Amino acid sequence: MSSKPRINEAIRADSLRVIGEDGRQLGVLSRAEALAAAREAGLDLVEVSPDSSPPVARIVDWGKYNYQRTKQLQKSRAKSKPLDMKQMRIGLKISEHDLEVKLRKVRQFLEAGHKVKIAIVYRGRELAHKDLGYKMADRVINLLGDGIAVDQQPEFAGRFLTFTIRGK
Repeated sequence: MSSKPRINEAIRADSLRVIGEDGRQLGVLSRAEALAAAREAGLDLVEVSPDSSPPVARIVDWGKYNYQRTKQLQKSRAKSKPLDMKQMRIGLKISEHDLEVKLRKVRQFLEAGHKVKIAIVYRGRELAHKDLGYKMADRVINLLGDGIAVDQQPEFAGRFLTFTIRGK
């Protein structure tokens, strides 16, 4: 619906299913007949559904129709909330209390409807013990409980072991 609909002579189809200005169907008319009906009413012929067979055209005031269409798009865009990806970084040597605090924040993100990317950070010689990161990832998933789904399994990249979770 974002592309501009064809109007009057720009309509290419030979036959059209025409809807009158009062909303009732006028039937399948040739392009010339539909244009004549629109001119007779003093309005424009607008192609509203070009993909159907035959294409659907409506007799409307183009300015008013375009204004309402624009307002409708703005309203739907305003209502749609982009789903944010939040991130939480956790070190391998994190204390029990600090982990609980971070997981409490992760739960808040999930309740708000966000996805959360959890990154377990390796520092220095910790890179030699990659298995500890996978154990930490399993621990985090278990602590968060059954209310989550793992979108992306733990994956190692650089100094980070990352995985993505979302609320069920």
